[in-house]
Amino acid sequence: MADKTFASLIPRINPNVPGCPQPLMESIIRTAAIRTCERTLAWRHAQPTYNLTPAVHQYYYRKPDNADVHVVFDAAVNGYPLDRVPLEEALCRYPAWADLYNGVSYDQLWTEGGTFNGQGFNQGGFNAGSTFTLTDDALKNTSEPRIITQLGPDQFIVLPSPDDEKAYTLRLIYALKPKRTATSMPEQIFDELEDAIFHGALQDLLIMPNQAWKDRELAAYHARQYTYHVTERRARANLGAGRGPVYVSMRPFA
Repeated sequence: MADKTFASLIPRINPNVPGCPQPLMESIIRTAAIRTCERTLAWRHAQPTYNLTPAVHQYYYRKPDNADVHVVFDAAVNGYPLDRVPLEEALCRYPAWADLYNGVSYDQLWTEGGTFNGQGFNQGGFNAGSTFTLTDDALKNTSEPRIITQLGPDQFIVLPSPDDEKAYTLRLIYALKPKRTATSMPEQIFDELEDAIFHGALQDLLIMPNQAWKDRELAAYHARQYTYHVTERRARANLGAGRGPVYVSMRPFA
């Protein structure tokens, strides 16, 4: 999917704020795009599935580099949903938390290899490499993952840590928003949200104090338009392309 830059909206905004510097307009457009994605949840991403690693509880989202995860819609392991919980609840349900490989040091897990600056680290040993072996201590307290919680914009935690009894395939579907350093976002999403972003950016620009383009009356107009377009795009995103039937059921008289 091709990207579309925030700067591409400047020609549409510029006539409304004469004299406004282009870098400022681009910055405000990005801020409006972030706010619009947060409110509409329209930028959605289905992360490619992959297997969790035994005794490893912390992972990074596999998402576009210019985006942050805002809301996780679905998290499932082997087709069974994980409980999506805030950090406080995760700490309450698993107060012992989890350590990488249950706290076992790497020296105990990497075996049959030479060591740097050691006599046995010759060419044969280097080419052979080392063997990584999960010990019983490393797998202690591991089990089938049951919950997921977000640790930061790019990381999440599954608890308890996966065991090695079987493969655990993770599926994630979530809503994204642009990073504060982003200069663009997917073209299809930008086009879908352009009107909302346009009014949101003008709402912020026209309210700026001590600027020649300041206009509170116009700012109020664009604020109303922004609310309308965000609400409409949120409803459209929730409903999707389908149109389901509407049913009415009668309530019995008391």
